Amino acid sequence: MALQPCILAAPDRPTLRASMDSMRKLDADPAEPPSRSARKREALDLQALGEALVELPPAELDAFELPETLHDAIVAARGITSHGASVRQRQFIGKLMRKIDAQPIRAALARRRESDRVRIRHERHIEQWRDRLLADDPAAWTELAAAHPQTALDGLRSLARQARAERDASRPPAAARKLFRQLRQILGDAAGAARADTA
Repeated sequence: MALQPCILAAPDRPTLRASMDSMRKLDADPAEPPSRSARKREALDLQALGEALVELPPAELDAFELPETLHDAIVAARGITSHGASVRQRQFIGKLMRKIDAQPIRAALARRRESDRVRIRHERHIEQWRDRLLADDPAAWTELAAAHPQTALDGLRSLARQARAERDASRPPAAARKLFRQLRQILGDAAGAARADTA
């Protein structure tokens, strides 16, 4: 009986397309440069961060110890009144921001915003107390005396009466402003309110 030749099947080889797909997967690692849209978002974010620095008071800006070129560009932006020139200057600031580590600036501005929120919330609390005293709310006087027994209420009552008289006579609210300042001293400052919020 004649033997039939045995033909061995060749091992499967990856197709050209499969090889190319595999190479693409290897290339698409975390070290791949950001896309064009991602770079644009980052540039706009840094420009917005630079614009926030332009709005800062001079003393707060100096505290950041920015590179001289960036600091001077921010100071110059404050004096530009032309819309077109202002846009160009802020874009220039954004370009300079790409050369520094912006994360400490971003964190500091976030802390500043939180401090502003605490201060505003605290001042609204004082305003509410002042309004209650101006309304001569008996419960308000009782609560204030219980919470701050060292406070001399007679002086506050006198200021409240003066403030009501000014309001009824449509005069400037000098006594109401003084009452607000005294309540701020009694109730504590915004820094104290911030510590209480984080306690």
